[in-house]
Amino acid sequence: MNDIKMNLDQIKAVIPHREPMLLVDEVVNMVSERSITAGFYVDPGRDIFRGHFPDEPVLPGVYTVEIMAQTSDILILSCERYAGKKPLFIGIDKVKFRAKIKPGDTLEIRAKISYENLEKSIVTCSAEIYDGGVLACEGDVTLAMR
Repeated sequence: MNDIKMNLDQIKAVIPHREPMLLVDEVVNMVSERSITAGFYVDPGRDIFRGHFPDEPVLPGVYTVEIMAQTSDILILSCERYAGKKPLFIGIDKVKFRAKIKPGDTLEIRAKISYENLEKSIVTCSAEIYDGGVLACEGDVTLAMR
């Protein structure tokens, strides 16, 4: 299995997300059908920070979970059997937020396939987000490939 890297254009060729909801900038390393490490810069210019929270901006938890899901999408949609499918978010489990993610932070996202139902095209990935080497969030995301 080869180690794979991807830039933003290559990521856009795999997943259907686009700005402003594309929340992965690069794939640092991916082992086909097994695991992925990706990166994302939390741009302070994102409109969400005007309201969450004006005096102490922090990345919303729903965005944090979406970052884990999109990283998992890249891993799953890179598998030949799911290429070209639309990933539908169908579940989250065991999510724990451990540290605030702030504007200007650069995140490292790691995900690995932990369960797959081939018949139903449903895949669960265990994911973690690190901010400056500190675990900021972890949990399982389940996606249906349609």
